[in-house]
Amino acid sequence: MSSDSTSTRVVADAPDGAFAPRHVDQHQNAPIVDDHQNLGTTTVLPYASSRASKRTNPLRAWMLAVPVDVAALMVPLLLTERYWRGTLAMTGLTVAIFAVGGLYRPRRHLSILDELPSLTGRLLAAASIVAIIAATRHDSASYLTDFMRGVLVSAALVILGRALTRTLVMTARRRRWVEHNAIVIGGGPIGVELARLLRRYPQYGLRFVGCVDTVPRGAGLQLAGSLDDLEYLVRLQRCDVLILADPASSESTVMEVLRQPRSAACDLWAVPRLWGSRSAAGNPDHIGAIPVVKIGDTTLSGPRWALKRAFDVAFATVSLLLLSPVMLLCAVAVLLESGGRGGIFFHQERIGRDGKPFQVIKFRSMRPVNEHESQTNWSIAHDKRVGPVGRLLRRTSLDELPQLWNIVRGDMSVVGPRPERPYFVEKFSAEYPTYAMRHRVPVGLTGLAQVSGLRGDTPISDRARFDNYYIENWSPWLDIKVLLRTVAEVFRAGGR
Repeated sequence: MSSDSTSTRVVADAPDGAFAPRHVDQHQNAPIVDDHQNLGTTTVLPYASSRASKRTNPLRAWMLAVPVDVAALMVPLLLTERYWRGTLAMTGLTVAIFAVGGLYRPRRHLSILDELPSLTGRLLAAASIVAIIAATRHDSASYLTDFMRGVLVSAALVILGRALTRTLVMTARRRRWVEHNAIVIGGGPIGVELARLLRRYPQYGLRFVGCVDTVPRGAGLQLAGSLDDLEYLVRLQRCDVLILADPASSESTVMEVLRQPRSAACDLWAVPRLWGSRSAAGNPDHIGAIPVVKIGDTTLSGPRWALKRAFDVAFATVSLLLLSPVMLLCAVAVLLESGGRGGIFFHQERIGRDGKPFQVIKFRSMRPVNEHESQTNWSIAHDKRVGPVGRLLRRTSLDELPQLWNIVRGDMSVVGPRPERPYFVEKFSAEYPTYAMRHRVPVGLTGLAQVSGLRGDTPISDRARFDNYYIENWSPWLDIKVLLRTVAEVFRAGGR
């Protein structure tokens, strides 16, 4: 790796992550060793963490930004209590719009000028909504004018407060009072440059503690271990952040490693593949001149999972109550057609979250078959053992209504990847590298792949892509969209 006249070589002194310097750069507060005889190479190794950063490790920038924003928005209450309802509404709406717009997300490059357009636009949007509501409730022009004057004051204070918080955060980072341990994944040129930038510029709030890759790829970066060692290194170095740079491994291999519990708990940043092109629109972020993107959770956990689980239980419970007459009619129809052979319900082993098996419940739509055939027969679309009632149940997906009970029990979710039998899970996982990644979340009664036309004899690789896209882009609204499209499919009788 090429370097300028300040090229440095950093050395490690202890195996436990405590690194001792031979010389100390007073400006960067990081241990370095000058190497004037070899200016063309820089070996980048970690440096010792500060005592302050160990105590402030749980802190995040939003913990400072949110209280300051709320305080600024509530200032009009100190001047008069006449508009307290409007002030509270403005405060709640603004904080919500800021959160949705990503203004409380972590950023590596902090600049009030970068945030100013987004801040101003969202403040105007919140003020406009509150002003329209106030105008419909009050006919007095003077009331509305005085209220909006208070809104403008609070908006100006929000911008001023954001500038203050950004200054405080930058100061804390530069002095290394607040920093988070980061591991770079990828030992190529981009990984080397990222490691150098993190060591040289503490204002990004990250302490480079090591790099992992499949094989050593550059003279400028000493690997802390292989990709398989990432889980161990995250625990050993108390790592908070992972930066995905340019690993030599395939995406599926890297994602499999990132799914491990300790790795999944870290914040994940990634350098876009075509990072030489224009940065992503919206809220671009960067380390030095290298654009980085904050990757959302690669699995559903924490508050996001609690929200989804609460929705699942409520939806399934209400649906069981409302659809009980329909389910009763289905049960009677199945009983009459089968003559009681095999029972009304069909139980079959499927694979759920984290590869755990469970028994899925469905209305029986065909005459009983032996267990081996049931587990290994892929399609029964034209099977003669499917009677008229069974065919109707399958085309309208009514045969799957008993799975609402699977959702209540926690075996399944309302929306998610469709559950598959163990035989085919093993087969498809061997054939398609991304297939097993579907099991990061609970399987679903319906899914994005199904409402996108991927049912029956359709490519498994396409289903896996849709399922993984759903997991990585989950939102409550995405679940609602899938449910609405599922209802349309049911009324079109677009089932098997």
